Amino acid sequence: MAFWMRLFRAIGCAALCTGLVTPVCAAQEVPRMQAQQVSASAWYVEGVSALGTPANQNFISNAAFVITPAGVVVIDALGSPALATRLLTEIRKLTQQPVTHVIVTHYHADHIYGLQTFRAMGAKIIAHQAARVYLNSEAARLRLEASRQELAPWIDAKTELIEADQWIAGDTSLVLGGVQFHIKPVGPSHTPEDLAVYLQSEKVLFAGDLVFRSRIPYVGQADSRHWIAALDTLLGFETSVIVPGHGALSTETRKDMQMTRDYLLYLRKTMGVAARNLEPFEDAYKATDWSSFEQLPLFRVANRMNAYNTYLLLEHEAD
Repeated sequence: MAFWMRLFRAIGCAALCTGLVTPVCAAQEVPRMQAQQVSASAWYVEGVSALGTPANQNFISNAAFVITPAGVVVIDALGSPALATRLLTEIRKLTQQPVTHVIVTHYHADHIYGLQTFRAMGAKIIAHQAARVYLNSEAARLRLEASRQELAPWIDAKTELIEADQWIAGDTSLVLGGVQFHIKPVGPSHTPEDLAVYLQSEKVLFAGDLVFRSRIPYVGQADSRHWIAALDTLLGFETSVIVPGHGALSTETRKDMQMTRDYLLYLRKTMGVAARNLEPFEDAYKATDWSSFEQLPLFRVANRMNAYNTYLLLEHEAD
């Protein structure tokens, strides 16, 4: 399975780094970044529902931060060093406490290219050890090279892939200023290294890309079967609010997790039948009723790729 997941990651990244990017650029303006309060001590910034472009500085994902009496914990670092600097400006509007830790939910480009900004400040980076395979892969190198071309000047020769200071393998607790963060591995699902972060004292769940709200998920390299199981795990948390990896804050937590879950189940059902029956993908895709999802943002960009990679995955599962 590890081979297939690395292959899907490479396929997905390549698709997002080619001609899909350029036509979007002209229509976009630099998106505003403003920290929005999630709970008593948690805040987040919301990226746009689009592909990464020079115009939006690759601000296509969310990041969050929690202010404690002893420092600030950031969850994900956004998609360019410039965005991380803007995020730091938002933090400084609320506190002068140092950023002591950055927890990486997964190592997709739109969540990690800002890491070097926080590393330079002395923040400790925490991530799941499964990400080390990707970081040392040809796929990661090619993705960064492509980003330097497609997302210049925001991604350039100075942009680096940053490893964690603390690689974790199982459930981990971080306590800072009396505030406890429960860090739970939930991969392999969206990626092999998925982490969810739960702030139990305020019932806030930082779900990373396991939850996409009000838009089509990116399923390119995912192990969708385990992703569904991971969502079942997250449904077990006592949660009042979810900060998703993409999309607006969720206060209807069960409903929004269910939307992602339903989409994954539908992909597996429809593409699974086609794979088992040896039906060509093109025929299966055209025959599938996508009406329940086609109104969501990025459907036309992502759905075909999601379906194709699910088709390949289910062919492999059937072997």
